[in-house]
Order: sequence, then structure tokens, then C-alpha cells
Amino acid sequence: MNAAAYLARIGFTGPARPDADTLRRLHLAHLYTVPFENLDISLGCKIDCDEERFLRKIVDLRRGGFCYELNAAFAALLRELGFRVTLLSARVAREDGSASPEFDHMALLVDLDEPWLADVGFGDSFLEPLRLKTELAQEQGGGPFRIVPIGNVMIVQRQLADKTWKSLYQFTLKPHALEDFDPRCQWQQTSPDSHFVQQRICTLPTREGRITLSDLKLIRTEHGKRIKRLLQNEDEWRAALVEHFGVRL
Repeated sequence: MNAAAYLARIGFTGPARPDADTLRRLHLAHLYTVPFENLDISLGCKIDCDEERFLRKIVDLRRGGFCYELNAAFAALLRELGFRVTLLSARVAREDGSASPEFDHMALLVDLDEPWLADVGFGDSFLEPLRLKTELAQEQGGGPFRIVPIGNVMIVQRQLADKTWKSLYQFTLKPHALEDFDPRCQWQQTSPDSHFVQQRICTLPTREGRITLSDLKLIRTEHGKRIKRLLQNEDEWRAALVEHFGVRL
């Protein structure tokens, strides 16, 4: 694990102490530079839950990944810097109110003077880590977020423009090893029911909003306004990956 190379990859400068301010700055730096993407799936490259592979892909090859890759690699960086990190299994909220199976998503518990929820692998979500304080509305650039407990289950929610709260995912504090996520990781890559199989995606938050490449659709969100452009072919698609995300396949 080359922490210096990882910090350079995400453009992080300054002291990297295991404290809340550093965690916040690392979280932001990671999200702004390492895209959420599932491109290996469409390329037929199998993704195994292997920390060394994830680090090489993100740091050396300057790629992104989906939750297992991004959060496992980020956890490795945090541990190298002296943070205490636990891998958490999360279940994603569905439109009908149900939740997806265990290990459908990976999030991180970071223990400092108080516990924090970190997550650099959920796409459009919170940019800064959340205090693990239930029912507390935590203001961020993308709006308020909160964590709501139901028994031992905690639900991450985002406040919408109409002031209602939308559930993103739920988790417990039970610790897990990286290999626990591998069966679901394989399902995400192979099942016709997986949206990662159905669609190519590459997305990054920006200071103004977000930029997303969804198959051949290039979508910019700037100060709440969405601008869509349809790319003409695969050559334009690959050029957009390089221009907007620094991804070279």
C-alpha cells in the first residue's frame, strides 16, 4: 500500500492525521477525483473482492469503480493513515419501500472520538462523512442528510426539495471482511437483473453539481440545471471518458 501515491492520485495535500477534519478532506478529495463507474463489467473484466487489485486499478491505472472497489480501497488508505475502519453491509432502498439483499452495498464505519459513516461508492449521495448521530439533520452542499434508527438498523436519508426525506440505504454496525461481499459482487456483474449489467455508467460530483456518462448520454448538472447531450458513437464515448473523468480504457 503506497499511501503517498494514493494521496497524489486524489490530489490530497497537507498533513494526513487520523482526525475528523482529515477524514472530511480525504472524503471530498476522493469523490471529486475517482469516478463511480462499472465499465469493467461491459468490458468482460471480472471483478473479485481483492484489495490489492482495487488499489492498483484506482491508484496505478487511474480508474474508478463501484462500491466494493471504491470503499474497500478507501478503507485501506484510511487504515494506512492510522484510522480505525470497519466494513459495513448495506441494503439499498427500493421504490416500493423494500430493501435489496445484504451486501448489496458497502459502506464504512470510521471510529474517531465519535463514530462516522464514510462512503465514497454510492454515486450521488453525501459528499462529506456523516456523524453517526441519529435523527440529526446534517447540512451538506447537496442538501441535508440524516441517519434514522429502527432497532439495530440505521437508515441513511436525504432531504428532497419538497422537504420530505428519501431513504438511500440501511445498514447495521456488524463488522465484515472484504470476502463477505464477494458473492454479491459477482451477482452484480452477471445477473441480468443487475442494473450494472444493464447500463454503463461513469459519474463524478463537481463543484457546480455533477457530470455523468450514462451509455451514450452525457449529462451535466450545474446549479440544479440538467444539460443532456447524446454522443454519436463509441469513439465519442471513449473521448468523453478521457476528457471528463480521466479514464482511459
